[in-house]
Amino acid sequence: MDTTDITRAITAATSVAASLGLPADDAVVLHRSNRLALRLTPCDVLARVAPAGYEAARFEVELARRLARAGCPTGLLESRVDPLVHTRDGFTVTLWTYYEPVTPHTSPADYARALERLHAGMREVDVVDVPIPRFTDRVAEAEGVVADPDLSPELADADRAFLSGRLESLRRAIEGRGAVEQLLHGEPHPGNVLATRNGPLFIDLETCCRGPVEFDLAHVPEAVCERCPDVDRGLLDDCRQLVLAVVAAWRWEVGDRLPNGRRFGDEMLRSLREGPPWPTLDTIAGRLDGQEPQATRRR
Repeated sequence: MDTTDITRAITAATSVAASLGLPADDAVVLHRSNRLALRLTPCDVLARVAPAGYEAARFEVELARRLARAGCPTGLLESRVDPLVHTRDGFTVTLWTYYEPVTPHTSPADYARALERLHAGMREVDVVDVPIPRFTDRVAEAEGVVADPDLSPELADADRAFLSGRLESLRRAIEGRGAVEQLLHGEPHPGNVLATRNGPLFIDLETCCRGPVEFDLAHVPEAVCERCPDVDRGLLDDCRQLVLAVVAAWRWEVGDRLPNGRRFGDEMLRSLREGPPWPTLDTIAGRLDGQEPQATRRR
């Protein structure tokens, strides 16, 4: 969002909160990407704001309700109002519990235990009536970006051919393994894990999809994977490569707004050409000025 849109988005969020009896005299921008995350005060609510028509908001709210009932370690919707998606002045607004961050950051052991709890809970959640995408849908979107020069005009021809081939071969390799698939977070990297007084909580549920557990593990630090005893290391390696290839494709998409997005894209392409070993997202981020691994975001 540009500055003008941010101002309007803040007004929309505070207006929605106030209309629901939640006093919102001020807003602090916590994160800015394809959506805006705001801390509204004095009601102390987290508002997520996106352009109107953002259908993933309804998907996220519905999943959040079901995962909460299953006791999954996820961020909760704001309990003082009904769990709804609100539309105001051209924006979609959802309201969530705000968690005061705590230190130190989540340890690898706590991270691994929380992810195991999340996956266990997800296996018990009934989502038969919810259209859950498969991890291959994300690959198909990335393939579309790479295949169309109008969507990725700055991607060099040699890189386009390399990335296209790698996306296809990795998708086929992973599907060929025939691994058990289940509901996943989709992007459980450190940027989507909150350290709270209640332990680690996973946020940004709009990325949930079906796939092998190793696809989720491909987003987390190696120290976390080492504490997951039943990992198929061969499948994990393939999934790590696939995640790098998908995210690299998004970094070349027209309109990508990730800060230093091109640097991330170049580094991921270089890593795909030079590996193995295949680096984790936090390793890539560490190479680029110690940034948090938000590079998985579509925009």
